[in-house]
Amino acid sequence: MAGILAWFWNERFWLPHNVTWADLKNTDESTFPQAEDLYLACPLAFCVFMVRLVFERFIARPCALALKIQANGPQKAQANAILEKVFTAITKHPDELRLEGLSKQLDWDVRTIQRWFRQRRNQEKPSTLTRFCESMWRFTFYLYIFTYGVRYLKKTPWLWNTRECWYNYPYQVLTVDLHYYYILELSFYLSLFFTQFTDIKRKDFLLMFMHHVATISLISFSYVNNMARVGTLTMCLHDAADVLLEAAKMANYAKCQRLCNVLFVMFALVFISSRLGLYPVWVLNSTLFESWEIVGPYPSWWVFNALLGLLQALHTFWSYLIVKIACRAISRGKVGKWNPLHVSKDDRSDIESSSDEEDVPPPAQKHHTNGTNGAPGTNGYLSVPSCHDDH
Repeated sequence: MAGILAWFWNERFWLPHNVTWADLKNTDESTFPQAEDLYLACPLAFCVFMVRLVFERFIARPCALALKIQANGPQKAQANAILEKVFTAITKHPDELRLEGLSKQLDWDVRTIQRWFRQRRNQEKPSTLTRFCESMWRFTFYLYIFTYGVRYLKKTPWLWNTRECWYNYPYQVLTVDLHYYYILELSFYLSLFFTQFTDIKRKDFLLMFMHHVATISLISFSYVNNMARVGTLTMCLHDAADVLLEAAKMANYAKCQRLCNVLFVMFALVFISSRLGLYPVWVLNSTLFESWEIVGPYPSWWVFNALLGLLQALHTFWSYLIVKIACRAISRGKVGKWNPLHVSKDDRSDIESSSDEEDVPPPAQKHHTNGTNGAPGTNGYLSVPSCHDDH
């Protein structure tokens, strides 16, 4: 184990030339980031999770109920032992052949069986109240940590001149405010990393997983080799758009449509301008070029910039999704209300969206008509107009 640790903490990898770990040991006059400081984030992540539970139960939930957000979840599917067995033991998404077999077995039409499976899948999804509480927790944390970051950075010289991130590097002392900022951010993202497996599942789960891994790695990495100054710029820049996104979700769940639209537009502008504009021009320019000029490259420098590049790739992909959502919303706005977060369910789905989820009980027997005995033009099938079928 000693050999493995010695290999992992090799000074030639982590530190610039002619710098050793002994040079960065804490003294009475100076305090530097220490790798063991990060151990504190693990119990704090659990504390953050406990605070979240209390917050959602005693603050977010009463707020949701005051906004008349219903606590009940999606409509439950009609009890049926045969379909339930297929759903739990075989497949949640039956193919056409299986649907035909079930149709003959139950004497139901195929569309009704499809509706049953859709309702049964949605039955396991969380209610709007649960989604609102999750968003309100994230909104509250992001608002707090972003406000703290802005107040802290206003007092630092590297906010106004990013070259200050590299002067006298790596002998830059660790202040109490910077230590608190880093450990709290790391604790929060650690809690998100573990709770994402129990939180609301969305279609970009893998991307969010990669984002959490990259974020935790960047925070830990920049703390260990004392790139904390540029790390604070990165964290604060990212928190700005997240505040608006969670606020837009809350407005959407509360059915405050105009507020949701305004917040979504603000989020899109801030996200694209900060992560495709400020981030590469302000942060990446400093880590790639200014640090090269002032400090020079070394192995962990390359890894750090590779992680920042991965983050930029995620920014680019999400910006594409946002533009796609906005374009779809504008095109649909020609004929109806513009609801960008509703359209965004294509890309970040809280629940499968279709008018087929409406409460239409399955018929006792399959109707065999050619359009004369059933509703006009339906050929005996239940037909409900849908404007969200492509979701």
